Amino acid sequence: MIQDKRFEEPLVIDSLRVRIEGKEVVRGVSLTVEPGTVHALMGPNGTGKSSLALALMGHPRYDDVEGTARIGDAELLEMSPDERARAGLFLAMQYPSEIPGVPVADFLRTAFHALGNKKVSQIAFRKSLEEEMQALGMDPSFATRYLNEGFSGGEKKRSEIVQARTLKPRFAILDEIDSGLDIDALKAVAHGIGEMRAGGTGILIITHYRRVLDHLPPDHVHIMAGGRIVRSAPGLQLAEELEADGYEAFVGEEVSTS
Repeated sequence: MIQDKRFEEPLVIDSLRVRIEGKEVVRGVSLTVEPGTVHALMGPNGTGKSSLALALMGHPRYDDVEGTARIGDAELLEMSPDERARAGLFLAMQYPSEIPGVPVADFLRTAFHALGNKKVSQIAFRKSLEEEMQALGMDPSFATRYLNEGFSGGEKKRSEIVQARTLKPRFAILDEIDSGLDIDALKAVAHGIGEMRAGGTGILIITHYRRVLDHLPPDHVHIMAGGRIVRSAPGLQLAEELEADGYEAFVGEEVSTS
């Protein structure tokens, strides 16, 4: 049973619309992610999945937004990106940026304290971070390397999960966290996400492929096409249909829930 009271309220997205240079890329998306659940958002390229994620996190390019997105009484769309992070939202980006000159350990300890967590000594934080890295199959020496600089694609994705596990958000949006991973790395990342889910974090994972969901069974799968969620169903049902029939079978469908 989840004991932390921070993990009692859902993330509720209601009628979210996002425009870029006058073009509507997200068209009335509504979605509720309960604490401790995994929702998979699937769909073809260019259908608005990453735009949805970036708009929720407050990326400055996505400032023409309508609708609501709430965690409890906190209206995320009225907050700055750092306020959204303090409210409990985390985004693992599809293409994590390199930050030369900023060691991973320093970056994460600063972020940890900026979220209002109790001050932790550098030694204690470093020990905890190295344990998280080892759990994800990363060499602890990565703690001293500059953030994402020289990291392979797979190392960047593992690093994103280490960050999420360290910061313990209420909700984590994971944009193609499975891309570029070999099977061992995929299993390690899926296990790491699963432990976050068990601790109460709600997960919204954006992916093209079923393979990560075989290691991280979803509570719900949603298919996005044309900026809308066109189908939703519990479990792996829709992911299995996609694997068999491809996306073409779903393009143009009206919103429905089975």
